[in-house]
Amino acid sequence: MEYSKRVSFNLSVMGGKPCIRGMRITVGMIVGLLAEGHCSEEILKSYPYLEIDDIYAALSYAAWRSEEVLTT
Repeated sequence: MEYSKRVSFNLSVMGGKPCIRGMRITVGMIVGLLAEGHCSEEILKSYPYLEIDDIYAALSYAAWRSEEVLTT
C-alpha cells in the first residue's frame, strides 16, 4: 500500500501529526485502535468516512516509520 496519497501532514490539522486525507483522524489513532484489538470493520463502522485503504495506509506509514533510522 502506498501511503503517500492518503497520509497527509498539515500544521493546521492536529498540529502536523500524520492524518488520513486531511481529516482529524491520525495515523496513531488508527494504529492504536488496531493494537487494542479493534478490527477494521469496527473502525469503519465507527468512522464511516474512512475507507479500508485508509487503514492500510496508516499501517503502511507506521511500518515505514518503525524502520526509519534517525541520525544525529
